[in-house]
Amino acid sequence: MKFQLAVNLERLDDSIDMDKVQRHTLDMVQMAEQGGFDLVWSAEHHALEMTIAPNPFQILTWWAGHTDRIRLGTAVATAPYWHPINLAGEAAFTDLISGGRLEFGIGSGAYQREFDRMRPGLKQSDAWRYMHEMLPAVKALWAGDYAHDGEFWSFPTSTSVPKPVQHPHPPIWVAARAPITYDYAVKHGYNIMSWPLTRPFSEAELYKQRLDEAMVANPDAKRPTFAMMRHSAVYAKADDWDKPVQALQRTLGQFENLFKNLGDVVNGFPKQIPLDELENRDEYNANMLHENLMFGTPEEVINKLKRYEALGVDAFIYYASMNLDMASQKQSLKLFCDEVMPAFS
Repeated sequence: MKFQLAVNLERLDDSIDMDKVQRHTLDMVQMAEQGGFDLVWSAEHHALEMTIAPNPFQILTWWAGHTDRIRLGTAVATAPYWHPINLAGEAAFTDLISGGRLEFGIGSGAYQREFDRMRPGLKQSDAWRYMHEMLPAVKALWAGDYAHDGEFWSFPTSTSVPKPVQHPHPPIWVAARAPITYDYAVKHGYNIMSWPLTRPFSEAELYKQRLDEAMVANPDAKRPTFAMMRHSAVYAKADDWDKPVQALQRTLGQFENLFKNLGDVVNGFPKQIPLDELENRDEYNANMLHENLMFGTPEEVINKLKRYEALGVDAFIYYASMNLDMASQKQSLKLFCDEVMPAFS
């Protein structure tokens, strides 16, 4: 099993200094590289302090200048917010400037609130159509001259400048949850990143089942790399589990606000919905979070990871961002590198 890091610049409120946030995030990336992680991911979100990522390629270029080996991925570039020529060029330049380390992750987007501002009138449930039109266009632009006449974009002959360093192009990843997306990824040879959110292990099993079904439906296809992300926190004493759980519960109260598009966002900070007001409270129950997420002592986390390895997960994405304090985030990542990863070498 390989290991990847997902980390955001994040602020729960305006008491946290942005300079400390950016220094901490870079520290985490460098720790991951030194600890043996293969890949680090940057998100794309807009006008939200809990995920400060207006351009994932800028973030990856920043990280590229402070690292040597670790690969750099977008998780994900949101297709409806881009033009194909712009996206192809930004990605190719990042591949160039990083010495061929780009992993190109693309998705359709998560929050209706963002669509209302970035693509007014677009429903989140329809956004996958943008991704399906975007990817072939970007690949064609990377390859050379290309003209496009589609549902969402049309342009005369153009190309990507620069071209990617990697041939024929950087590895492509698709964020997948629905069966149609698993089938699409397998059919076209794209790697898969999945995220069961806070749901039980049975959700991970469901995603693996969807991959298996897509492989049966496409018997000539090569099996893609199957990555799975979980919020992660490693601590020395078993009794310390409540700290990351409580931090995550605060963040989940903000997520619920965004998913329901309540509009309660002030100066980029979503209002936290109290835990007892959440409709799907069972998913946010403290014991359930402790059990289902990658929280635990090194021994507990090793045992949890072995279940994912046995399931067929090729790469585990350690999701560090949950508004846990910075010192605890670093302590957790160090324990993971020093005491968990050697069990899978």
